[in-house]
Amino acid sequence: MKKLAIYKNDPWLEPYAPAIDGRHLDAIRKEEDLTQECKTLGDFANAHQYFGLHRRRGGWVFREWAPNATAISLIGDFSDWQERPEFALAPAGNGVWELSLPAKALKHGQLYKMRVHWPGGEGDRIPAYATRVVQDPQTNIFSAQIWNPKAYQWKTEKFVPDTRPLLIYECHIGMAQQTEGVGSYVEFRDKILPRIAADGYNAIQIMAIQEHPYYGSFGYHVSNFFAPSSRFGTPEELKSLIDTAHSLGIAVIMDIVHSHAVKNENEGLGRIDGSRSTYFYGDSRGEHPAWDSLCFDYGKNEVLHFLLSNCKYWLEEFRFDGFRFDGVTSMLYYDHGLGKAFGSYGDYYDGGQDTNAITYLTLANKLIHDVNPHAITIAEEMSGMPGLALKIKDGGLGFDYRMAMGIPDYWIKLLKEKKDEDWHPTSIFWELTNRRYDEKTISYVESHDQALVGDKTVIFRLIDKEMYWHMMVGDNDATVARGIALHKMIRLVTLATINGGYLNFMGNEFGHPEWIDFPREGNGWSYKYARRQWDLVDRKDLQYQFLNNFDNAMVELVSGVNNFQALAIEKLWEKDDDQVLAFKRGNLVFVFNFNPVKSFDGYGILAPAGKYRTVLSSDNPDFGGYGNVDEKVEHLTQFDPLYQPTGKEWLKLYLPARSCQVLRLNRRSPRKNG
Repeated sequence: MKKLAIYKNDPWLEPYAPAIDGRHLDAIRKEEDLTQECKTLGDFANAHQYFGLHRRRGGWVFREWAPNATAISLIGDFSDWQERPEFALAPAGNGVWELSLPAKALKHGQLYKMRVHWPGGEGDRIPAYATRVVQDPQTNIFSAQIWNPKAYQWKTEKFVPDTRPLLIYECHIGMAQQTEGVGSYVEFRDKILPRIAADGYNAIQIMAIQEHPYYGSFGYHVSNFFAPSSRFGTPEELKSLIDTAHSLGIAVIMDIVHSHAVKNENEGLGRIDGSRSTYFYGDSRGEHPAWDSLCFDYGKNEVLHFLLSNCKYWLEEFRFDGFRFDGVTSMLYYDHGLGKAFGSYGDYYDGGQDTNAITYLTLANKLIHDVNPHAITIAEEMSGMPGLALKIKDGGLGFDYRMAMGIPDYWIKLLKEKKDEDWHPTSIFWELTNRRYDEKTISYVESHDQALVGDKTVIFRLIDKEMYWHMMVGDNDATVARGIALHKMIRLVTLATINGGYLNFMGNEFGHPEWIDFPREGNGWSYKYARRQWDLVDRKDLQYQFLNNFDNAMVELVSGVNNFQALAIEKLWEKDDDQVLAFKRGNLVFVFNFNPVKSFDGYGILAPAGKYRTVLSSDNPDFGGYGNVDEKVEHLTQFDPLYQPTGKEWLKLYLPARSCQVLRLNRRSPRKNG
């Protein structure tokens, strides 16, 4: 086998070549195995077109893979929920059961399930490939629903995401509304998408799309993998949301959960045919020790058929632009990465890798990009396994991006453990730029994880209870002033150092107060904290508008630079005793003064010679600043013969305490280097 490029990128990986080459060859062999009877992986990943309930010319056909079953019948409205001979499935070989029905036997909107018999028992089950599952509001029981409406007519064709850079707005349909309750696809389309477009983000990452029985799981305990959650509306309404997003130039990324499944047997895949090992490991590996959920057996071709087809289904049926794969660390290792430090390369290749899961993820990435070459795949992964976001041909797993999960952890640790005067720019810059240069990351200050009950958002850590009393415009509370200033600086320095993309969770752009808490017994089943208070940012008498204005401005700035994320980051200045940091990307210079008390007049930074103009200042009154930076002044660098060979000169600036600014080099100096 030709030497993989991953070793050229990182020679320190060569001692682990047997493991890395092995995973690469495993994926090649498995693809060959899966495509013996078809041409491509895309041809293989069509289980959703074969299994499940389908309207065909002249009638209906239903199929289910249930190798442990001894008998299966469809039951539902059409049979008074009783088993009848005409709705009994027949074995079709290889564990597949099949039923054909005349067109008049079933109607759109009717509810149904399978009654499955197995050795020693029986139970009612929802089909694995059900594409519509609904909950009875009186009994709370979930059932599959026959869904055969007029085909949705797409208005936006051939949408291509803008990933230069990728600016993601993470969101949840149900909690996106202002009122206490569950929001809908239609409400999100009509009320929230225009906000996101106005904010300048070019992608949304939607959580909780796959059907899940418990609303408070945030969508991470999936029961029905092919069914968009009906609590938000119909499949056609979801398609309309995606269609509208595309018309606004916004890509739609789905938060897909293939790392585990809900244990529920009446709603999910658990013991679907009486066996614990149909879709999941049958031994101790079958249950996730931390998540109280079931773990897929990625070594089974039938499971790969199910999961790969699931990827293709969401891409083609709903035109999602890609996926953020949840829980990838849990998939990569037999121990799910729990309690492991991952302090050296040896920790990644100590025999604890789940080679079946790694093979699946590799094939999933290949399939997704074969189906849609413009698709986006993101790995939620915290161990740092090398090659995760490297091309498959180079020895990687094929993800386009990996989540930079260490960055939010760093900001939380800094806010919790360090006084302002102990913040060191050297540490901040290192943390934000410490990554594998050959893998793109999604940088972020906070996602939904940092906003859950038991944690705090950045703004709440900064301001806490003072948010309730001192957010009025004109209120000069010192705690609020500090919080607003640092919130802007933290977000800009994180965005300014991206090498792939940037993510913001819904509402955090304007410092949404408090936490997220879904209705549960412990809070009296309240929706008070499972919503977004958009009126806070809309009100002109509150300071939330200033954070939103700044977020808009910084997003507009970087999105106006083609391939901003690919520009080299050149550190110009860092001085921990002053708490000043400056770096350059393209013709933009980013300057941060983290000092809580010292403002500097005429502070010198070595920068490329020329004339600079301020294009963004956190001290602007529109952003809640004090207007001490004169943004109309042009700054001409000052010559210093000592630095003449470098082409650098002194850029002298006024740096207010706790502020940041961005300057654009408009004209280079005519001076020649010596």
